[in-house]
Amino acid sequence: MLQDKDVFEAKLEAALYSAGRPLSVDELCKAANTKSRRKVLKALNEIASRVNTSFRAIEVAKVGNDSYAIQLRPEYNVVAKKFGSKPILSRSVLKTLTMIAYFQPISAKSLADRRGTSVYNHLKVLESWGLISGRQEGKNMVYTTTDFFAHYFGLPSDPSQVREKLKRLFPPSAHADSKNV
Repeated sequence: MLQDKDVFEAKLEAALYSAGRPLSVDELCKAANTKSRRKVLKALNEIASRVNTSFRAIEVAKVGNDSYAIQLRPEYNVVAKKFGSKPILSRSVLKTLTMIAYFQPISAKSLADRRGTSVYNHLKVLESWGLISGRQEGKNMVYTTTDFFAHYFGLPSDPSQVREKLKRLFPPSAHADSKNV
């Protein structure tokens, strides 16, 4: 039979594994039925130590300022792509999301001019996932990323910081000609 500490850590492991996204310490507190952030952080350190030394391709990593995830180590992404299931968002929808993140706030018309009319379907998908939000400005809908977007991808909430991170992730040629994005 599992000890209380083992059950506590097992709840955290289950939450991290099943979420498929980084979880904040507050979310992990809820998963473990505790209000003690300190207790959760201590348990996370123990879990991370155990996982990070036992597994070669999987790690528990701190993502952003206050979130943690069980994830594949980046050097094994190539192997995983060969066997992974179909992504939740298509490549073209992700490209549209990247443009919104980089150029935000950006109008639907500007996106359509750069990406084509299929962008309108992309916007519906991205809004339904809560990754972007739109607001009416005159006759135009203007889109920005949401806090959920930042949390999900482990990025800062500040659009200028997101833009800088994207510049570092993608070479200048990738965002110099936005028609190719």
